[in-house]
Amino acid sequence: MKEVFNIAESGSGSYRFLAILRWVMVLIFVSFGMQKFTPQSAQGIAQFITNSPFISWLSVLGLRGEAYFLGVAEFVIAALLVGGAFNPLLSALGSLLGVVTFAITWSFFFTTPGVVKWSLSTDPMAWNLAGEFLFKDIVLLCVCVVLFLASLPRAGIWLRTRSSP
Repeated sequence: MKEVFNIAESGSGSYRFLAILRWVMVLIFVSFGMQKFTPQSAQGIAQFITNSPFISWLSVLGLRGEAYFLGVAEFVIAALLVGGAFNPLLSALGSLLGVVTFAITWSFFFTTPGVVKWSLSTDPMAWNLAGEFLFKDIVLLCVCVVLFLASLPRAGIWLRTRSSP
């Protein structure tokens, strides 16, 4: 049986170009994961984790432990996205975990005190460097949503062909 590369992106029209998004997200998750193993990154994300209603429980692992946990999670997501080039179910799972990751990091924009200052002045929304850092995650969230939605039909077909007698 011949393996089909970029199986989640095979289809008509512009689906082939989604492979570019997949491999960019792999690079992003690998680079973000590597950063979590540095003391600077562990310090930098502590304020976000502490104020998050979703992942504040990670603080039980300690400053470095929470960063290591997130780094390993990002490596796992990258591996699933790589595997998704061959298996649409892995593609769907990896991109869904990417959606969860960036939805949580996007929530930091609203849950971390001082990141955004809302006002009725001429500048209705002003953010500091942390806010600028987080703002990009909305684009990464959208990329993962697109990859997830593109993977679903192929994952469903893959599951049906594997489970039928």
